[in-house]
Formats: sequence, C-alpha cells, structure tokens
Amino acid sequence: MTSLDLVMILVYTFPMFLFAIAPALKLGDYLEEKYGISEKTKRIIMVVGTAVVSLSLAVFLQFGHIY
Repeated sequence: MTSLDLVMILVYTFPMFLFAIAPALKLGDYLEEKYGISEKTKRIIMVVGTAVVSLSLAVFLQFGHIY
C-alpha cells in the first residue's frame, strides 16, 4: 500500500459517512432497546460504528477492483 492509497482511502471516507450513519443509528437503537445501554454508551457506539463502516466502505472502494 502506497501513501497515495492511504490518501485516497481518507478522501473516500468522508462521503461514505452519508452511507454509514443510518446503520450506526440502527445499531445504537437496537442495543439500547435490547440491552438497555446508557445514552453515553449509545452515542459512543454510533460514532465508532459510523467511523468503522465509513472506513470499511472506503477501503473496499480503493481495493475492490483488485478482486
């Protein structure tokens, strides 16, 4: 992986936030309803979930054509 790949992944990450927010919100709501987690924990899960899904989508966009 070159530095250009890393820059492109970071560039792709920001638009992917649009696609990652909804699943993270659903996950936070599900965990709150199912397990009764606190609001603070729910917000942490939503932020981390959004970041992980965005980064995953960006990596797939960058390297998906290889496979």
